[in-house]
Amino acid sequence: MSFPVKRTLLLSGVIVVAAAIAAPKVMPLLKVPKPAAAPRPDVPRTGGGAPLRVTTVTVKPVPYAETVTATGSLRAEEGVELQAEVSGKIVAINFSEGTRVKKGDLLLKINDADLRATLARAASRKQLADLKERRLGSLLKDGGVRQEDYDTAVNEVNVQKAEMELTQAQIAKTEIRAPFDGVIGLRFVSEGAFITATANATVRIATLQAIDHLKIDFSLPEKYAYRLRAGSPITFTVAGGDQRYSGEIYAFEPRIDVATRTVLVRALCPNEGARLLPGAFANVELTLSQIADAILVPSVAVVPGLNEKNVFVVEEGKAVRRPVETGTRTASAVQILAGLKPGDVVITSGIQQLRAGLPVAVAGGAGEAKADGSPVAPAATNSSLRAATPKPVVAVE
Repeated sequence: MSFPVKRTLLLSGVIVVAAAIAAPKVMPLLKVPKPAAAPRPDVPRTGGGAPLRVTTVTVKPVPYAETVTATGSLRAEEGVELQAEVSGKIVAINFSEGTRVKKGDLLLKINDADLRATLARAASRKQLADLKERRLGSLLKDGGVRQEDYDTAVNEVNVQKAEMELTQAQIAKTEIRAPFDGVIGLRFVSEGAFITATANATVRIATLQAIDHLKIDFSLPEKYAYRLRAGSPITFTVAGGDQRYSGEIYAFEPRIDVATRTVLVRALCPNEGARLLPGAFANVELTLSQIADAILVPSVAVVPGLNEKNVFVVEEGKAVRRPVETGTRTASAVQILAGLKPGDVVITSGIQQLRAGLPVAVAGGAGEAKADGSPVAPAATNSSLRAATPKPVVAVE
């Protein structure tokens, strides 16, 4: 090995040894310090941290009307589509559109000249048969005719009488009369028009509606079917107005629709001045029961779970999870059927940050619940408290 090569190897070894000796002192100076993790404001601190500030309501029994809402339609108490039973030419129209008519009023007449001629012929034949029957009756008493001849004359009288009654029934079909008191609608025929009364070609004449009282049809879920009672009051509104109308249930379908799992309910309401019209859409509200001491909490306080619903209450300065059974809901509150009692303090803010056993501090003290279950905001004592205390949030469904 030549001298230059030996010198190069010797120099490389010296450099490696020097680097190994200096590394422990140099490496700490080259390390970049990691930044300290900033505390997350949305994670509540435990142990020695400050308790989470929350707002609350104190549970108090309040009067409550349990109601359900549904959508329905208005129907006329009685309503028909006027149609002809026989074909023929219209010879008279005796009604004006949009007017009231009485039961039995003649509304429309179809030509019956041929039927009246048939009736006159049958009347003449009956008259002749009556005369023959009376003559044979007198002779029968003296033995001048056989009983068989007299029976034939009596039968002829009955046949002609039946012919007259048949013709009169056919004449009655040419007259369209009002089947009940009501308001006649728009007509779609004129005098001289020919009406064809067949299953495939029926001429529409007009409608007749009895609207002094209206029916309201609506459906309710099957869970309410066993609580329905005839005479239960309802209130409803219609599109285009805020006025509330009242009525009462008088019947409901005695079966549950297997397709929709609902029961069809029908109520009746007065219609003074014909302000409401059949076919209108109705928002119906039905009162199922009146509860004198119901427990209501703001809907924001209820935490839905996988198999149950919960609320958080304050016990000894800590948040405690309480499973509850809920009932009906209002716009801002939920009825609690089980799980709470009067005097419990329910937490209404900071729900997402809560967990069982977390220390909490009630901002301004426990509030009270209004009649509908919504909280009364606690009074703040100073500006710093107002800045730190969030306002109660009431969920509107």
